[in-house]
Amino acid sequence: MLAIPERAHEGRIDEGRIDVQPSRSRSDAALTEAVAGGDRSAMQVLYARHHVRTYRFLLRLTNDVSLAEELVSDVFLAVWRDAASFAGTSEPTTWMLAIARHKAFSALKRRHHERLTDEMADAIVDPADGADTMIERNDRSAAIRTCLARLTPDHREVIDLVYYHDKSIEEVAEITGVPRSTVKTRMFYARKSLAKLLAASGCVDEARASHTLH
Repeated sequence: MLAIPERAHEGRIDEGRIDVQPSRSRSDAALTEAVAGGDRSAMQVLYARHHVRTYRFLLRLTNDVSLAEELVSDVFLAVWRDAASFAGTSEPTTWMLAIARHKAFSALKRRHHERLTDEMADAIVDPADGADTMIERNDRSAAIRTCLARLTPDHREVIDLVYYHDKSIEEVAEITGVPRSTVKTRMFYARKSLAKLLAASGCVDEARASHTLH
């Protein structure tokens, strides 16, 4: 069974005696196919590659550290169990984020949460980043994080998926389960709202913000 660390966002993975080296250079698609065949080392590599971003995504949706930690383990256990059902018509990360989104909203419904915020997203640090990189990134993105927290949940989600996870409109539609046209509309208004918020914050003028977001 997959060995998931107690605190899933810390960037550690208990590999035990499993040799993951042969799997590290393989694509996500190849790894997912191997996982479907019961390859534990492939599962370890998928987890190591994607658990931090998955955790951040869950945290943005739930604003609950404990819940996000719990759900990130659930997501990768689902990947382990259901890899054989992955059709390969999209990127494996798109499939994983769809699983994460479903689990987040199901958990939020159970816990009767009414608001989704982005306030705690930056609490998670990518272990690959050095101190200088983290400082530079935090300085550059502080205003955007503040403005993102003021967007509606739907608008924040589409911005998050496109800019933080590099997903296309088609992939966002697949993850969120809404029509492509709806995603395009949300993206249009999300960019417009975010540009106005950035301009109001005094960081950049609205025209420059709008250009940057396209």
